[in-house]
Amino acid sequence: MIAENLLTLLVVLPFLGAVLAATMPDEARDALAAAAAMTMLAMLGVLFALQGWVAEGGTVASSVRWLDSLGLNLRFRIDGFSWLMMVIVAGIGLMVVIYARYYMGPQEAFSRFYALILAFTGAMSGVLMSGNIILLAVSWELTSVVSFLLISYWHQRPEARRGARVALSVTVAGGLCLLVAMLMLGHVAGSYELDVVLASGAQVQAHPLYPTILTLTLLAAFTKSAQVPFHFWLPNAMAAPTPVSAYLHSATMVKAGVFLLVRFFPVLGGTEPWFIVVVGTGMITMTLGGIVALIKQDLKGLLAYSTISHLGLITALAGIGSPAAIVAAIFHIVNHAVFKASLFMAAGIVDHETGTRDMRRLSGLRHWMPETTVLAVVAAAAMAGVPLLNGFLSKEMFFEAATAWNNDSLLDAALPYIATFASMFSVAYSLRFIHTVFFGPRATDLPKMPPHEPPAAMRRPLELLVLICLGVGIFPQLLLGGVLRDAALAVLGEATPEFSLKLWHGFNVPLMMSLAAFIAGTLIYVLGRSWLNSRAGDEAGPGRFEALLAYEWVIQAVTVTMPRRLHALTTATSLQGQLLAVVLIAIAAAVAVIPGTVWWPSSPVFGLPESVFAMLWGLGALCAVGTAWQAKYHRFAALVMLSGVGLMTVMSFAWLSAPDLAVTQLVVEITTTILLLLGLRWLPQRNADIPGDNDWPSRARRSRDLVIAIIGGGGMAAISYAVMAAPSVPSVGDWFLRNAYGEGGGTNVVNVILTDFRAFDTLGEIVVLGIVALTVFALLRRFRPAPESAHPPKPQEGDVSLEDMIFVPALLMRWMFPVTVMLAAYFFLRGHDLPGGGFAAGVTLAIGLTLQYIATDVRWIEARMVVLPIRWIAFGVCLAAVVGCGSWLFGYPFLTAHAQYVTFPIVGRVPAATAMVFDLGVFAVVLGSVTLIVISIAHQSLRVGGHRSRPPADIAAAQAADIAAARAAAKQEAEPAA
Repeated sequence: MIAENLLTLLVVLPFLGAVLAATMPDEARDALAAAAAMTMLAMLGVLFALQGWVAEGGTVASSVRWLDSLGLNLRFRIDGFSWLMMVIVAGIGLMVVIYARYYMGPQEAFSRFYALILAFTGAMSGVLMSGNIILLAVSWELTSVVSFLLISYWHQRPEARRGARVALSVTVAGGLCLLVAMLMLGHVAGSYELDVVLASGAQVQAHPLYPTILTLTLLAAFTKSAQVPFHFWLPNAMAAPTPVSAYLHSATMVKAGVFLLVRFFPVLGGTEPWFIVVVGTGMITMTLGGIVALIKQDLKGLLAYSTISHLGLITALAGIGSPAAIVAAIFHIVNHAVFKASLFMAAGIVDHETGTRDMRRLSGLRHWMPETTVLAVVAAAAMAGVPLLNGFLSKEMFFEAATAWNNDSLLDAALPYIATFASMFSVAYSLRFIHTVFFGPRATDLPKMPPHEPPAAMRRPLELLVLICLGVGIFPQLLLGGVLRDAALAVLGEATPEFSLKLWHGFNVPLMMSLAAFIAGTLIYVLGRSWLNSRAGDEAGPGRFEALLAYEWVIQAVTVTMPRRLHALTTATSLQGQLLAVVLIAIAAAVAVIPGTVWWPSSPVFGLPESVFAMLWGLGALCAVGTAWQAKYHRFAALVMLSGVGLMTVMSFAWLSAPDLAVTQLVVEITTTILLLLGLRWLPQRNADIPGDNDWPSRARRSRDLVIAIIGGGGMAAISYAVMAAPSVPSVGDWFLRNAYGEGGGTNVVNVILTDFRAFDTLGEIVVLGIVALTVFALLRRFRPAPESAHPPKPQEGDVSLEDMIFVPALLMRWMFPVTVMLAAYFFLRGHDLPGGGFAAGVTLAIGLTLQYIATDVRWIEARMVVLPIRWIAFGVCLAAVVGCGSWLFGYPFLTAHAQYVTFPIVGRVPAATAMVFDLGVFAVVLGSVTLIVISIAHQSLRVGGHRSRPPADIAAAQAADIAAARAAAKQEAEPAA
């Protein structure tokens, strides 16, 4: 139980840290860095506490029930492999958050930066520790989204926006492939639990879906780990701050792809397609990345392509798939994370202290920055595979795996030669990094002269990482032998080979390959140094590669060219034409299924009640026709008649014994009518005397539309009658009626469905509602109406104004506000048993607030009433989610409700259900969303100096002093109160 709780804490810690960082001010830089560092340290502490449980092939798992019936639960597991990866994530993360404190300038948004770093840590933890493959796919996509926000951290820079967009589109596309692959894999294995899937290798590989699952999984891994031809997103992501590059693009995010390959090797690996595709892609990527890294002029560009090259090396090891190759892949994942993160930090220090990353301008920095020079030299030597450093050991293991025979294919025979050839460029670009930047004559044209060493605290993370490179290189078995064996056992099980990490294996073939790579790589750099340093631009030669151009061509074709052509072929140019096509398609579909269908169960019987109901909807039909008729000439009259149609709908719900729907429909009709009324003034003015409006083509078109409307409406009426008049058959509605009280503790079946049985749907709906309100708010903040709308023509003598036609006494509206509050409370409290509920209550209270804005001056209202709708939205969504998570504390699935009766003095027994707390969240979101839209419209009117309702004349004098004081306190033209 202790291990399970520690695992749960490990999952939650980074997200709690992200929330804490997001709520802290940007000025508290030291506190933010300390909070992020303490979060990483706490994760490391939990990991080392768990180490004993995952040793020798052990596994720790914890599960939170979610959707038991579908086999989807929030299951987390950690074994030796994921434990080692988590140490990388938390350990490198600790170094990065300390380094970032001194790298980032004082003007940066520190709170957002640290919150996103910690959120990414949580998402990456989800990928590594997911015990359910669907949860793994969700976490995978979450890493893509958060990395997009981190890459675009400097969003004011075009290259940052472009790099983030490219990275998001590529990695998210791979994530969608992974989701489909995991769904298929769970179907084939018979479970979505990772332990079951990992034990189903023979079953999966024998299934006809295996090629499809393999293809989709490899696409996901290749896109995330920047394998050819998807490698181009990683160099573009270098527009992110250097701490982000050191964390995401060297140690964590890009390792997710190779982690996926190693993790699912027991299920998908070991076949001929796996070997050919994975090894071939890895070796091409390793070679191409090394060549391009050598000719890059930007420091981070060189490191980006070197990262691509080393990721290709790890991918090739996973493709080889022998037990020794898997051990080497895991070992190099660790080694590469350490030396590449240190190199990115060194590059960041150079950029920070010199003002440039252009290697054509950098030279002789050892004279000014001797300590940084030593650290960078050691890290680059580890990347090149120099003995006594960690990179040498895993590179030797790579050469050994490449020389071993796996099959008789041509690719297998060529592996040693390709590996040696690609390693030559690793040596060459490492030499270029060291020699060009730190040696040679002193630079003379640096933006910051003279350069100097960074603050000591900024250099400490780099020093610790370089020390690890040395320690693992000299004492590999002591420092990493045990945990590497645990990681291999978690992947290979009984097939784990006996291995010993030692410095000297004698004069063998891998050593000869290393010597050949060193000699050839040194010659490549020495002979080509003058050409490399004199290249005119970074985009010349193969450094650009055409993959990015191909990507941009595909994006242009998919998002612009094809939609335009499809639109031209299938879509009308007007909204009316599109609606016509939709209605005609629906009518055609209905006509196609009519033959052989009993759609008229019985002839209707017309009595007095039916006649009254028909007359009711006859009036509704007249309102609908009037709406269509007046919409062309008088929008206000059309809106009034449209409200009449809504009123008939309300009466129909009440007539057909659906009072809850009637109440909800009524308040929604009132709200939408008010919002449409407020929005009418922004529409362009219409002239009733439209040329050509009464010619015969227009009349024919209107007649055609009338016939289609009658057919469509009549068909819907017939279908509705057929459904209601059909003989009673068991349905899901009967189940809800039987179980609403016993299972949900309420007699209002509709509300119980929304807050209990289908609460997850409701949670999604209120999130969407909040997003819509925020979108309207954002659009209205930037909306600038046409001059004739913002400044309507002055009324002429004899004109009747809207204020004179619709007179709303402000005093009456203020007196009605407490009544509205009481009515909203009444709807909310009775909603679980009687018609009402959180939605109706929220709309009712929003109507009360709306009337205050309509009746009086905006500033007068907000000087007396603080309305913070965005906080209401956030509170409502968080409350609903917290109520759902609360069920986990008692071992029940998400959003499981509990109901009972509570006895109060005098009042008596009162129903009390957790669903009512969830309903309170619905209430808050609805209230905040509607109010936010109303406030945005009100302030839009105020901003452009348009019409504002004035108080009644008989109380205007009494209010004058109050209004003057409120306007003085406002101090400026009001922005939305949120």
